[in-house]
Formats: sequence, C-alpha cells, structure tokens
Amino acid sequence: MHAFIGSVGVFLLLLAYFLNLIKVINPSSLWCGILNTIGGALAAYSSYLLNFLPFIILEGTWTIVSMISLIKNLKTNS
Repeated sequence: MHAFIGSVGVFLLLLAYFLNLIKVINPSSLWCGILNTIGGALAAYSSYLLNFLPFIILEGTWTIVSMISLIKNLKTNS
C-alpha cells in the first residue's frame, strides 16, 4: 500500500512541475499549491511507512513550504 500512496504523491508533484513547465499553471497559483501540498504529504506519509528518514524530511519540508504558499494564496484571493 505504501508504494501506491507514494506513487500517487510523486505523480501529483510531477504533474504540478510539468503543468508549470508548459505554462498551464503558475508556480504561485492555487492549483500548483494544492498539487504540491497533497503530493508532498502523500510522499511524506509513504516515506514514513517505509521508515526512510531522509525522504520524510524532504517531503515533509516540501509539504510545509507548499502549505504556507497555499495559505498565502488563499488569503490573497479572499
């Protein structure tokens, strides 16, 4: 199950990156923040299930930074 969760998380992170590259979404957009936050959280959880500390730290940090950006975006748009 951890492989599936991690795969979905990484897919969402790569989707956000790809959509940014082809200029479909802006890095500071709401959708980019959502994809990065959910993707990072799923990847961090998967790493936690595997008990792999380096990626728990990496993906956990990615999630926190993405969440901060998402919250700022939501405050600006409200």
